[in-house]
Amino acid sequence: MIVEAPPAEAPTSGARLARRAFVVRELGNALALVLLVAVTVAVNPRFLSAQNVKDLLLGATILATLAVGQAVVVITRNVDLSVGSILGLSAFATGSVLVASPGLPIPLVLLLGVALGAGLGAVNGGLIRGAQVPALVITLGTLYVFRGLDYLWAGSRQINAADLPAGFLRMGTGTVVGVPVLALFAVVVVVAVGYYLRNYRGGRELYAIGSEPAAARLSGIPTGRRVFAAFVASGALAGLAGVLHAARFGTLDANAGLNMELNVVAAVVVGGVAIFGGSGSVYGAALGAVLLTTIRAALPVLGISPFWQDATTGALILAAIGLDRVLSARVARRLREGKARG
Repeated sequence: MIVEAPPAEAPTSGARLARRAFVVRELGNALALVLLVAVTVAVNPRFLSAQNVKDLLLGATILATLAVGQAVVVITRNVDLSVGSILGLSAFATGSVLVASPGLPIPLVLLLGVALGAGLGAVNGGLIRGAQVPALVITLGTLYVFRGLDYLWAGSRQINAADLPAGFLRMGTGTVVGVPVLALFAVVVVVAVGYYLRNYRGGRELYAIGSEPAAARLSGIPTGRRVFAAFVASGALAGLAGVLHAARFGTLDANAGLNMELNVVAAVVVGGVAIFGGSGSVYGAALGAVLLTTIRAALPVLGISPFWQDATTGALILAAIGLDRVLSARVARRLREGKARG
């Protein structure tokens, strides 16, 4: 007689419960976005004009691309504060290369930006893995190091749109069926990274590391290598964001991406990626980027002081962290109750 092993109900139900909690969180963000747009349109119907919607999508594109890379890092219970500096260095490098070689194919330019960002991300990952120092400390240092290199390279120089190839600039302003080309880059990034995290072993191991690093190591997961790869991915996407920034704005100097770190972390946390690691999705992070971009565009229309723009971002971060703790405690309590009944 063949005896079937009983199904592992507790872990499965626990994972399902946690996933459901954070899906509800993402749906809440979507509802907040819809309500914000509805209120703003009631005040000023032109808020949803074709040009304004295009500007909103363009504004969210770069932030969403950075947020996806940051989400991969935060899922492992780390943080990358250097993404704004990597974007700035990559953007100026892109402009410099195109000024020197205006006939360079755009796909090659994109690859160069991604490669530069990945290299800088590898510096972060190598320092964290080698020195065994918290990522917060390492990336705070490289934030200033990378920005310093940008200032050293750029100096007081400025690259203007007139210096860049027309084809490259068209990528920043062009549309496909009314959707900005740059926004399509962000969509591809979100879908590709989201699919990898959900369906590949390496992606699932990132969640395991963030949930419990010690247990992940004991189970044979190469935590050092996975965290290193997460920082390389974050750097690569920041490098891509730098190329997109150059295409969108055309005018480039050493200040590109300055002080973007808070907005990127805010988009990730507000989007439902737990700052304590182990849960959340890149889809939520991208939605958080769209929500923050829309808030910044809507507040002036609603006649609210610019001071409240940054205050709102900070308040959203605090609220999101508090909500993460509440959701985590509720999931843990439900799991304990399930085990007690079992």
